Order: sequence, then C-alpha cells, then structure tokens
Amino acid sequence: DSICVPGFDPGLNMMTGITPINPMIPGLGLVPPPPPTEVTVIKEIIHCKSCTLFPQNPNLPPPSTRERPPGCKTVFVGGLPENATEEIIQEVFEQCGDITAIRKSKKNFCHIRFAEEFMVDKAIYLSGYRMRLGSSTDKKDSGRLHVDFAQARDDFYEWECKQRMRAREERHRRKLEEDRLRPPSPPAIMHYSEHEAALLAEKLKDDSKFSEAITVLLSWIERGEVNRRSANQFYSMVQSANSHVRRLMNEKATHEQEMEEAKENFKNALTGILTQFEQIVAVFNASTRQKAWDHFSKAQRKNIDIWRKHSEELRNAQSEQLMGIRREEEMEMSDDENCDSPTKKMRVDESALAAQAYALKEENDSLRWQLDAYRNEVELLKQEKEQLFRTEDNLTKDQQLQFLQQTMQGMQQQLLTIQEELNNKKSELEQAKEEQSHTQALLKVLQEQLKGTKELVETNGHSHEDTNEINVLTVALVNQDRENNIEKRSQGLKSEKEALLIGIISTFLHVHPFGANIEYLWSYMQQLDSKISANEIEMLLMRLPRMFKQEFTGVGATLEKRWKLCAFEGIKTT
Repeated sequence: DSICVPGFDPGLNMMTGITPINPMIPGLGLVPPPPPTEVTVIKEIIHCKSCTLFPQNPNLPPPSTRERPPGCKTVFVGGLPENATEEIIQEVFEQCGDITAIRKSKKNFCHIRFAEEFMVDKAIYLSGYRMRLGSSTDKKDSGRLHVDFAQARDDFYEWECKQRMRAREERHRRKLEEDRLRPPSPPAIMHYSEHEAALLAEKLKDDSKFSEAITVLLSWIERGEVNRRSANQFYSMVQSANSHVRRLMNEKATHEQEMEEAKENFKNALTGILTQFEQIVAVFNASTRQKAWDHFSKAQRKNIDIWRKHSEELRNAQSEQLMGIRREEEMEMSDDENCDSPTKKMRVDESALAAQAYALKEENDSLRWQLDAYRNEVELLKQEKEQLFRTEDNLTKDQQLQFLQQTMQGMQQQLLTIQEELNNKKSELEQAKEEQSHTQALLKVLQEQLKGTKELVETNGHSHEDTNEINVLTVALVNQDRENNIEKRSQGLKSEKEALLIGIISTFLHVHPFGANIEYLWSYMQQLDSKISANEIEMLLMRLPRMFKQEFTGVGATLEKRWKLCAFEGIKTT
C-alpha cells in the first residue's frame, strides 16, 4: 500500500492517471502491436545494426515476471551475450524509450532505467527473445534475454514524491471546498461603552435593526457588563426590548389574518375546481347513456369509461379534502347560532368569557408596558435635567476660573513688563557708567595731548590755527567714541557664549511647538553647561522679546509659564 494514500493499490499504475500502454506502439521500430489476449501473440524477428533478435517458440509458455513495484522505471535484463557491450544494449533498448542510465555487470546481466514508466512495458515485451551479435554462431555472441521488473530506490522515491504531491493537492482541494461550504461567521460584537450603549438603545427602537441589536444586548448581559453605574441604562434597553413584544403580537395577528384569508381563497378555489369536476363527470355520465353510447366505437367507449372513472376518483378526493376543511372550521368555531341546546349555550358563553378575559389581559399588559415606558422616560428626563443643572453650575464655575486666570495672567504680564523695564534701566545705567569711564579716560588722554601740543607750540612757535586743528580732531574723536557706544548699546548680545545659548535655546524650542517651561529648558541646558542658572536663561529670553515670548497654560493650581519661539512671526513684522 502507498505511504501517502491509505488503501492505494500500486497495481493501478500509481495514480498517475496514465492507463497501461501497449508496448507495441507503431512507429517505434518494434513489431506491430499484438492482437487481443484471446489470440496468441506472434512475435517477429527484430533487426538492429549490430545484432538480431529472434523470437522464442510460440508454443512455449511466456516468460514469467515478478510483481511490478510501485513507480517502476528500471528493468533487469539477464541472459545477455558475453561479448555484448553497453552500446549494443543501448541500441536494442533505445527503441523502447529514452534511457537515463545503464548499469552493466561483469556477468551477463544489466539494469536499465528509463525516463517514463510506460517504457518498461515495452522493454518487458523483449523478454524471451534470443539475441545474436552479427552473424556469429559463437556461444559468447548469443544469449536468451530475460527482462523483468527491478526495484530501485530512485523510482520508489519519485513515486512517493508524486503521491505526496497528489495528497497535498487533494487536501488543498478539500480545504477549499470546506471553506466554500462553511457558513459565514457572525459579526463581531463590540465592547460595552456608554456611547455604544446609546447607539444600541436607538437600534432597539428601530424595527429593522432590532434582531441585530438584541443579540448584542444579550451578549453584554451575559458578559457581566451590568453594574450599579450602568443598571439604569440596561433597564431602559430591556424595557425597549419588552416594548417590541406588542409589535410581535400585532405581526402575529396580521399573519394569522393573512393565513385565514389564504385559507378562504384556497377553499373558494377548491370549490370552483370541484364544480368543474362535477361538470366533467356529468359530461361523461351523459355520454354513457344509450342515445350517445351506441354511436361510439369499442375503443372510444373503453377510453371514455377510463376517463370517467379517473375523473370520479379525482372528484371524490377533492370533495373529501373540502369536507375536511369544513370540519376543521366547524371545530374551530366557538359559537353556533342554530344550536339551541343548553350545553352548547354554556360552551358559547364560556368561550366568549375566555375571549373577553384574554382581550382584557392583553390590554392590561399593554397598559402596564406603556406605564413602565413612561416611568423610564420620566427618570431619563430627570437625569437629563440634573445633568443640565450640573453643567450650568460647572459652566459658572469655569467662567469664574477663566476670569481669575485672565486677571492672573494680566498681573503676571504686568510684572514681566516691569521686570523688563528694570532690566533695561539697569543695562542703560551700566552702559552710561561705561561711557562715563570711557569719556574720562579719553579726556585724560586729550589733556595729555593738549599739554604736549602746548609745549610744542611754545618751543616751535606754531600759530593759532594749529591749535584749532587739534581741537577739531579731539571733538571728532569724542563724537566717534559716542557713535561706537551707541552701536554697542544697540547690540543685544554681549558675548559669543550668549549667541551660542540663543542658538541652542531656539533649536530646542523649535522642536517644542507648544512651548516649554524654564525648569525643563534649564535641565536640558545644564547637561551642556553645569554652571548655567535658570535665572540667567530667563533674563536672556526676556532681553529678546521679538524672538521669544511667554505664554500661560493650565487652570488654577496647574497654571504654568511656557516659553515659545516666535522669531518666524517677528521677522515678518519687521
């Protein structure tokens, strides 16, 4: 048996789908195809270039062969002449098909492996032939061939691979068929949330989406989503599900009415069919009377008699069916006006009372359901009003907090502006002191120059014009010094370190579009320079209002100052 497919018979040509092929296919250089098995096979002489094959005596029994192994492509060839070479063997057996390998032994046998399995059957046909090399009669140049199936590991391995491949294909085909016939999976049920519960409550009110919504509600309740917080919401959904009972009862009543109408239509149609059957039977009865019956032939009378019997059977069946329907209606009827017996009157009264009690019960149930729905709606309205009042209180509190935050922000901005003015005045005072010291140094230098020039004038006797030129030069130097001081005062940066700090801070704030507080900025800068302080960074940011701006975020205790980069906005306004 196969290792892949259980119960597989290897004799069935290995499930390859190739039927056992007759080895004597015409056009391959062999003898013509043998006749059917009932007739004895007559083999002919086969001539090759280097040898001749003579058939065995037809009276002798055919050569025996072993059982064919699965996937056999290799044959055993025995009884070869001693002088036979591989070239001669290949020349003989190439007529059976493509040879992939020949393994010749030192003795008089070899193994031949073909490309396909059906070629082995053609090689087996040569079993029993006597082979003679050339025209020699030497023993070494002649031998009787015995061709048989041979077991080869390569053949069995290829056959197993094919079996596995077919088994895989069969499994894949079955899986595809199962997937095609498998019913679709139900839709996934969403998780419980207040928003989903509100949507589900709306779906429960819609008749078209009720069946889908009721499954979701059932799964939520089975999961254990009902708690004290969500109990009211679940109660309202259960109540809306209960309100659909009335709708279902109405639908049932309408369907029952439709069924009664259909029954009535069927009964009317059946009575019409029955009347037509009666007419047909009357026609047959009239035709069987003596006046008309004598004029029909014997065959016509036979046919009319058969038709009459058949129509009578059909009419009786239809009438029985109609009578059965009428009996069911009479049994279902609760009152009968023609009956005057006291027992029937009591039954009529009891059935009428039962019908009235049932109608009153249904009306009571519907009124109770309406009352529950109204109560639930009142509770929901109360909850909504409470939520509205709470939201109004929260809104007033939020407005007060916003006003307080705005006043706090205004106070902080005023403090910041005052601090900026103080810092500016301090810087102006420092610059003025620097200018004063500088001008004093210049005055000293000029005084020394004047003394030197006076001495030179006294010694050399220069004119008054030279002194005026010197005074003009001193005045020009003083004015130039003032201009330099003004340029220094206009420059916002004092050192290269401040420029480096501003570049780092601007890149840090550029990747924080919502701003950063001074502590966060200082903790980042401290990793680069441990000596820097938060106050120094804040003063540097305040000195550049067009490049950095301060904003306040948060409410109450969570109020926070954040610095933002506004250089891209400031460059547009300049």
